[in-house]
Amino acid sequence: MNQLEQLKTMTTVVADTSDFNSMIQYSPTEATTNPSLIYQASQNAQYLPLLQEAIAYAKQYASSSKELLSLALDKTFVNFGLEILKIVPGRVSIEIDARLSFDSEGSIKKAKKIIALFENYQIDRSRILIKLATTWEGIMAAKKLEKEKIQCNMTLLFSLCQAIACAKVNSTLISPFVGRILDWYRKKENNKDYLPHEDPGVLSVTQIYQYYKKFGHKTQIMGASFRSKDEILQLAGCDFLTIAPKFLEELKNSQEPLNRLLNPNLENPNLKNPNLEKINIDEKQFRYLLNQDEMASEKLSDGIRIFVRDITKLEKEIEKRINS
Repeated sequence: MNQLEQLKTMTTVVADTSDFNSMIQYSPTEATTNPSLIYQASQNAQYLPLLQEAIAYAKQYASSSKELLSLALDKTFVNFGLEILKIVPGRVSIEIDARLSFDSEGSIKKAKKIIALFENYQIDRSRILIKLATTWEGIMAAKKLEKEKIQCNMTLLFSLCQAIACAKVNSTLISPFVGRILDWYRKKENNKDYLPHEDPGVLSVTQIYQYYKKFGHKTQIMGASFRSKDEILQLAGCDFLTIAPKFLEELKNSQEPLNRLLNPNLENPNLKNPNLEKINIDEKQFRYLLNQDEMASEKLSDGIRIFVRDITKLEKEIEKRINS
């Protein structure tokens, strides 16, 4: 088997793209989207009908220009999700507007609106993951949504304290960002090169995996945002890995044997971390620990800004087409 086939025997492979052709080519089980990926796809003429349909739909139901733009934006994300669900047998992750990252009630309202749009097309909510930024407000939104059987994927996650808080509210899945953690340390340390097993992003996800398995948390872990195939190989065995087409192709083209390095079996030496003690997280502790983690604080804020930038670009693209 090639490395992609081997990886699929131990990890659920998720496509980190909004390019339908890539999904068909690599046969992932699930797929993730975010504002950056949707905006990039919106620049491709192939996907123009999805925007046009979203605008036409919004014009039927919106009662004001503000509502029209908001509904067209939501429907654009849903339209991409509907097409993706024709390709993958599992779930698709749909991002909540990053401008709501510090608004629990706003996030809940938006999530329910997106779920309702999918359910209008007879898509069961079990096939949708609502992506929320892992702020305290995002975590509190997830707590309420999960109770209503709306599954949440906690994104922009860079630290153990964020992961523990997500597990405490029973969020379905977390997406720690491996490559962005590495980016921060490389910049901090003058572009230092790391051996694959010393990669700070790999170590962060490994620590979260060890903690979850040691203390019996059911929240699933999906490593995301990779910078190299080596990072992926180091996390073989993680519950899920969301992988961009470039690295899916590299894995597909390699026949090298792939070893499972993460395993839920507690006899696995990777899980025997004597430094892992149970941490109780409340709001005060969460905010304090996140503040003390310079990397996680910076990357969370930066990630929100990037997603706000790209959803604003997408919004302007839709507005331009509404007015044309």
